[in-house]
Amino acid sequence: MTKTILQQEMINATWIQAIENAWQDRELLSQPDVQHAIRGVIEALDTGLTRIAVSTDEGWQVNEWAKKAVLLYFLIQQTEIMEIGKLTFYDKIPLKHNFKELGVRVVPPGIVRYGTCLRPGVIIMASYVNIGAYIGENTMIDIGAAVGSCAQLGKNIHLSAGAAIGGVLEPVQAKPVIVEDGVFIGAKCSVVEGIVVGREAVLGANVTLTASTHILDVTEPGEPKEYRGYIPERSVVIPGSYSKKFPAGEYAVPCALIIGRRTPNTDLKVSLNEVLRKFDLNL
Repeated sequence: MTKTILQQEMINATWIQAIENAWQDRELLSQPDVQHAIRGVIEALDTGLTRIAVSTDEGWQVNEWAKKAVLLYFLIQQTEIMEIGKLTFYDKIPLKHNFKELGVRVVPPGIVRYGTCLRPGVIIMASYVNIGAYIGENTMIDIGAAVGSCAQLGKNIHLSAGAAIGGVLEPVQAKPVIVEDGVFIGAKCSVVEGIVVGREAVLGANVTLTASTHILDVTEPGEPKEYRGYIPERSVVIPGSYSKKFPAGEYAVPCALIIGRRTPNTDLKVSLNEVLRKFDLNL
């Protein structure tokens, strides 16, 4: 049994039952013990004691009760004015703090909501991270990037400027977007709808990945191998298109092309441009 699963078992089973009961009957949200359970799970997400999704031998497993806790948290929180210097916000969810104690660097005006776990060495530039997200050690969230609610990012990831990682808070049974360790995501990429990006993959600028995106491996002669919802480990991916016939004619439809693999001796800190030059591309 993994350490993460052992940590999850430390979550009070009574809390989980209270959340499940309140999910079925919202009138229970006024009870102090139910509110305590919801806030306890949000604190556990904030500290990393539990996560929205965990890796198991059978793949990524979603903790639906944790997602339900996030949604119920919105219902029990009161909207209030938050003053930060000369900035004013009006919201229900507090902002995360104690970055120094966490060993995390946050550059103004980076915004991280409470209920997000940031591991030591994370750098948050002027970007946004939503409640329920998990960001592993030494990951960089660059300027203008956004990490949605419940998104799960591993360690040593570079999320480039303007990239968007969707969250998938609802439906509660749906897998969130998962980006595994060592991934490089280029500028203006969009990864949404429960996509899993495998360890040490490289996404070139402007790659868009949704649940319906055709992910085509064009590294071998013949018909390309197709993936849906998953980028294999160490894949190098660029934007592409394929022809599709419609009643009004034939048009180019966006897709993602796997053009190669990172080799085991590739420096994990190599720049995106250097990786793509290996495949004779200048994007």
